[in-house]
Amino acid sequence: MNTSTPLGRVMLIDDEAFDQRMYRRIIERSGLASDVIGFTLATDAVAYLQNDEMPLVDLILLDIRMPKMDGFEFLDAAQQYLGNEYETPVVMMLTTSLSPEDRAKADASEAIKGFLSKPLTAKHLESFVGLLEDAQKGLKPRPTEL
Repeated sequence: MNTSTPLGRVMLIDDEAFDQRMYRRIIERSGLASDVIGFTLATDAVAYLQNDEMPLVDLILLDIRMPKMDGFEFLDAAQQYLGNEYETPVVMMLTTSLSPEDRAKADASEAIKGFLSKPLTAKHLESFVGLLEDAQKGLKPRPTEL
């Protein structure tokens, strides 16, 4: 994990360009992240993770509903690049979905440490700091709903 900032490098995966810009601004203004890497297509985010030359990511904010590859399909495709459940990156679902099926699927996933409704806020970012600290200590981050 990047030690200069509490959240280190954040990967934002969301197909909505407006949300990307808004969340990037919130993250940058918080001062909690060293860098924000944004992707509107989950397939591009998987390609990033597959490339050993790219910097590691500490936190992934992942939308569920996206074209070509949804958030759950992203997790399946990226699983081998994400480490085990006690390591970073910490994956947080960020969604407008009210579907009980999506919630149940997220709760059943070892990779997903939290499920939150859009929009992302500075308060959410502050809560992610503790999840990343737990992961750094080798503790299993407790799933959270924000």
